[in-house]
Amino acid sequence: MEKLNDNQIEIYDEDGNKYLMEILFTYENEERNATYAFIYDKSNPDELILMKYKDDGNIEEVTDEAELSEAEEVLNAFNDDPKINELKN
Repeated sequence: MEKLNDNQIEIYDEDGNKYLMEILFTYENEERNATYAFIYDKSNPDELILMKYKDDGNIEEVTDEAELSEAEEVLNAFNDDPKINELKN
């Protein structure tokens, strides 16, 4: 993983293929002591992937149901925020 700027990150799959992804936003969960990022490919912006930063600075895709459920609530709050919607338009 390499962070290119505030909005882009390069990730690699298990075969070593590199992908340039956009970062929609990040958030922290203090109870889990974890930081998460919603990322997407510019060619498919409707398909968000939830990633979790690991202690070594790398990221991994989140598959845990509790974390995914929490992330869905965070994403809904993000999408419902009037200030964010104003910026999108």
